[in-house]
Amino acid sequence: GCVLVVSVIEQLAQWHNSTVKAAVERLCDYIPGKYQIICHMSCCIDREMNADVVCHSLRLCKQDPGQPLCHLYSPPKREKHSSGLFHTLPRTRPKRQIRSKSFMGFSSVCAFPLLANLCEKIKYVLRNKLPFEDVDGDKFSTFPTLRGYHWRGRDCNDKNTTVYPGRRPDNWDAKGDSNCNGIWGVDPKDGVPYEEKFCKGADSKGVVLLGDSAGAHFHIPPEWMTVTQMSAKSFANLPMAFSDEFDWPQFSEITGFLNSTIGGWTDSLYLRLRKRNRCNHRDLQNISQNGIVYFSINMAPYLSCSLARNQLLDNPAIVVYATIGNDVCNGERDTLAHMTTPKEMLSNVVQALRYLDSHLPNGSHVILTGLVDGRFLWDNLHDRYHPLGQLNKDVTYSQLYSFLDCLQQVSPCSGWLTPNETLRNLTSERALQLSNVLKEIARSEKFANFDIFYMDFPLRQTAEEWRKMGGEPWQLIEPVDGFHPSQIAAALGTGITWQKALHEWPQVLGKENPFNDQIEAIFKDQGGH
Repeated sequence: GCVLVVSVIEQLAQWHNSTVKAAVERLCDYIPGKYQIICHMSCCIDREMNADVVCHSLRLCKQDPGQPLCHLYSPPKREKHSSGLFHTLPRTRPKRQIRSKSFMGFSSVCAFPLLANLCEKIKYVLRNKLPFEDVDGDKFSTFPTLRGYHWRGRDCNDKNTTVYPGRRPDNWDAKGDSNCNGIWGVDPKDGVPYEEKFCKGADSKGVVLLGDSAGAHFHIPPEWMTVTQMSAKSFANLPMAFSDEFDWPQFSEITGFLNSTIGGWTDSLYLRLRKRNRCNHRDLQNISQNGIVYFSINMAPYLSCSLARNQLLDNPAIVVYATIGNDVCNGERDTLAHMTTPKEMLSNVVQALRYLDSHLPNGSHVILTGLVDGRFLWDNLHDRYHPLGQLNKDVTYSQLYSFLDCLQQVSPCSGWLTPNETLRNLTSERALQLSNVLKEIARSEKFANFDIFYMDFPLRQTAEEWRKMGGEPWQLIEPVDGFHPSQIAAALGTGITWQKALHEWPQVLGKENPFNDQIEAIFKDQGGH
């Protein structure tokens, strides 16, 4: 964190030919008020020292005994002759040393009073994987972030626990909208409830994603650290991003429903299901989390807390299992020893599916998505410049990966984000073994309340499709972290998944509702309500 912030400040000073103090003031003008935790750092930064040196001098970065010295930038030339990279750290400026003590809390943003309350809310959300603002406790919210309706369909009555997205209509919703799909009331022409007229027998179903950070759609805007593009507008979405854990599920491949504001476009399984049957409106749940390894643990307690589906009262659901890398990705030095084994995968996935079978309404479907081949990352990014390195051509993704790997348990995937080709191959070999376990489960296991399907993660098809559109493979990867699928990759992947489902499992998607146009016409006549 320190290296990132100091890099941006130093590059702002360089780009605008200003002092460090002026650069800090400029950055603070860009950032919304209570997030200005870096606005007291100007006294500690020297443009002649790179960010690694500054952060070690502030004691925000350190070298543990017997461990390698972690640095993002190449050592300054004047220090290469010394006994260590930071041998020449300034030791003759007592004011700097005294002031640096006040920045020890910088490594934890939650130590700042203005952010403490928000941090407590986020901790609650992370513990429970449920909306923080949920008056009636039905696991749906009228508030967008903090696991609110960016993650689950928007509640239309947060004071009534029997009203929520995805339920079967109460008495055909003649008097109120019990399932929040916007269809309720009685047609005055014939006295038939609209829900009965348009949605009866329509095979309505929702979509639920059980995923990792890729499913949550982790994204850090590159303009936050590209000084040539930086402005106040760049940070306008910082509060929302922070309270959504730097995830953007509202634009994601499975549950996206808003037009993307982070590049590319939004296309999702939910939007296509909604277009196919307008009665599916708002029936979505994105139960994903950054950094969690679902298949390496017993999922039942997690699902019992987070999944909102009543077997007796609700519509069936399409549940997508898509932890595309976490079972082989970790930040450990001995990364292979910490990967999920095929035996563990089989046991834990079957346990999770048995839990789902006892809670999903009859007629549901489960899609198991295979793991990605992450060699794509190194092959397409390692020699390109990271956003932090574009101004001075001094930070490649290879350097970033090495820096993150050096910081123990910080790298998102030590097995793939490495110059060690043998390790990359072994990681992909394990990923393929685990995918084969999922494929065999889909082939051999049977459940009472859902059928089960398997599909490979469509990376190769996505890259081919993007090339046909004139794109480059590296554009399918998030530019800041160099690891997650980008907005473009998410949108293209949706189309590939949809076509496979249409041709191979049409029963999963349900039939097309012949009344869609009439429903939209009535909405339009009523001003969109």
